[in-house]
Amino acid sequence: MRDHARPLAVFDLDGTLADTAHRQHFLEGPRRDWAGFFSAAVDDPPLAEGVRLALSSAEECEVTYLTGRPERCRRDTVAWLARHGLPEGRLRMRRNDDRRAARRTKLEILERLGREREVRMLVDDELVCDAAELAGFTVVRARWTQVSPALKDAQQREGRT
Repeated sequence: MRDHARPLAVFDLDGTLADTAHRQHFLEGPRRDWAGFFSAAVDDPPLAEGVRLALSSAEECEVTYLTGRPERCRRDTVAWLARHGLPEGRLRMRRNDDRRAARRTKLEILERLGREREVRMLVDDELVCDAAELAGFTVVRARWTQVSPALKDAQQREGRT
């Protein structure tokens, strides 16, 4: 049952609001360094187009952040959002031991949210948007950043982001 609260605008972080280009090298080669990849997130520059969209969405919607980052990154992620002036909002992260693909984990959370509230839009990358769109959600594809082939492969095969 839905309440009458403001609709939700759901935003991914990596590649949507945060520029991961400087840390994608951690995922290249035969052994991916996930600890290095996530610990370097504190130094991500913000992506101006994503930040603008989050700020404008906050005028009509409650902003929620939905990331594939593990729970152990919560403190740094909350600080990063505040440091870059993003709207306050609930941060939903994956469990530290969850290795499922983001398109599965995020879709489960979106469907749960959609049973309780109107989800106005999801802003994320192609793979997650494709799954969400098939499930009936309105999506905005974050096409304003370059994702390395290593990161794309990691997202598809290892489900860590």
